[in-house]
Amino acid sequence: MVENKYAALLTVLQSRFEKNMNRHKGLDWTKVQAKLEADAKKLASLNEMEATGGEPDVVGFDKKTGEFIFYDCSAETPKGRRSVCYDRDGLESRKEHKPENNALDMAAAMGVELLTEEQYRDLQQLGEFDLKTSSWIQTPARIRKLGGALFADRRYDTVFIYHNGAQSYYAVRGFRGVLRV
Repeated sequence: MVENKYAALLTVLQSRFEKNMNRHKGLDWTKVQAKLEADAKKLASLNEMEATGGEPDVVGFDKKTGEFIFYDCSAETPKGRRSVCYDRDGLESRKEHKPENNALDMAAAMGVELLTEEQYRDLQQLGEFDLKTSSWIQTPARIRKLGGALFADRRYDTVFIYHNGAQSYYAVRGFRGVLRV
């Protein structure tokens, strides 16, 4: 049975699930809830996603693993995860005006991963996201090795994937997470 501290979260998640059926056609909330109630660690991760403004919702089901897939579905990149460099190396390479944190460390502490480019594009099929903000996405090692990192947004009714130095940060750039339950 789920701890009382997550009862309010489950209510929010169920309400969001029911209001956005286009994101998860054919999925049943009772099955999602049963999986969540069986895994307090995943509930804690979802709670962090919610607390930082991510508005997590179910966006799919992996038939191979039997896992439900949650993405941050807030209209803009989550407020509680903005103004961060891409990773620790990027953060440490800054000489001055360092932000408080970086996307990869924050995601790891939350128990989530950054969206991949494919996942970000899939999210954009469910609605229009990041019209005023941008989100760091997982960056291939070959790009990161050269000092770069990838981010994405939606402008002009088009999803754009861009690059920046991993040490850069902006008030409107954060990250979106993915969690498998």
